[in-house]
Amino acid sequence: MNDDNARPSAFGNARQATPPATKWRSIVLLLVAEVAAMSLWFVSAAVLPEMVREVAISSWRQAALSSAVQLGFVAGALCFAVFGWADRYDPRRVFAISAVVAGLVNAALLVLPPDGNVAIAARFATGALMAGVYPVGMKIAVGWGVRDRGLLVGALVGALTLGSASSHLIAWFGGADWRATITIASLASIAAGFLVLASALGPHHAWAGRLDPRAIFTAWTNRRVRLAYAGYLGHMWELYVMWSWIGVAAAVSYGASLPEADAVSLAKITAFVAIAAGGVSSIAAGFAADRLGKANVALWAMAVSGTAAVATALAFGGPPWLTFLIVTVWGLSVVPDSAQFSALVADAAPPEQVGSLLAFQTALGFTLTFFTVQAAPMAAAAFGWPIVLAALSFGPALGIAAMIRLKDIR
Repeated sequence: MNDDNARPSAFGNARQATPPATKWRSIVLLLVAEVAAMSLWFVSAAVLPEMVREVAISSWRQAALSSAVQLGFVAGALCFAVFGWADRYDPRRVFAISAVVAGLVNAALLVLPPDGNVAIAARFATGALMAGVYPVGMKIAVGWGVRDRGLLVGALVGALTLGSASSHLIAWFGGADWRATITIASLASIAAGFLVLASALGPHHAWAGRLDPRAIFTAWTNRRVRLAYAGYLGHMWELYVMWSWIGVAAAVSYGASLPEADAVSLAKITAFVAIAAGGVSSIAAGFAADRLGKANVALWAMAVSGTAAVATALAFGGPPWLTFLIVTVWGLSVVPDSAQFSALVADAAPPEQVGSLLAFQTALGFTLTFFTVQAAPMAAAAFGWPIVLAALSFGPALGIAAMIRLKDIR
């Protein structure tokens, strides 16, 4: 066992890596904490219809409430990548601090005007703090295995997905009371911060001995890492527009044949089911990736999701049951590749740089999503949702090309 696993950090003394018997207890605690903390991500999108009924919010500000999270995440992830916080300090404590503060910041939406700049700033800060939850959670997960790394990261991304979906479910139960949704999500994130401290670090956890900002250049000099990044960017072109706006797009589609109230209610359930389905498929894809190859699983997931994006566009405005079915298939296939891109980076990178390179990977991906999430509703207003949904298939096409090239490396 590496003695470095027992060394102290600025966040307190990290406990020595525990025996494998505690592996799944620690992983389960980590996954539950991830679900709870990530409920903050789409909380503003989930309650947006109720907010708009209470306060007139311009279309630009509506989009900004969602895209500010993406931009904040980029800023936070870049800091984590450059300063190597998840590699230099105990990642459980980094996760805990981030989750608790994010919950407190999110709770500020209860008193801030929904149409104001400060509300958008709060969403930005929440996104920045989420950089201490998602990539840091991956750093903890990959420390628990090598041979089953596809499953471990797949489970972590599944938890991220379920957490992202949960705000839509909370909003559906909360009905018109959007403040109840904000409150529940905030408390869940605070609880996550305390829960993750009960987990342990795995035997493959590696520490960085010093600050090394040059670690992020491995993203360019290592060809395997570079191609995994390219696949991830293609995946991110599609994913967060789908997750952020599928509820709104589905409501418009359903509105062609249903009363407005029924269309909005069904759209919330559609968004939850579609996003949550990806959480389940991420775990299944993790099992498959450790046996069939991570690049293969990512390639097939993108082939299905790209096809589903086009099919959703073609079915737009048609029978609600058909749209619901296609969107669910899309949700099942749109996220499992995410875990495999991260696992590919972890496999190819030096162990002491994994935290920084995963943070940098997510920073690049979410930089892209800031523009796509912000532009999607504006493009939909100009060209219609079917055109926007079909255009999302371009990302999987790029990702498939990258995975084919990565598979050719011997």
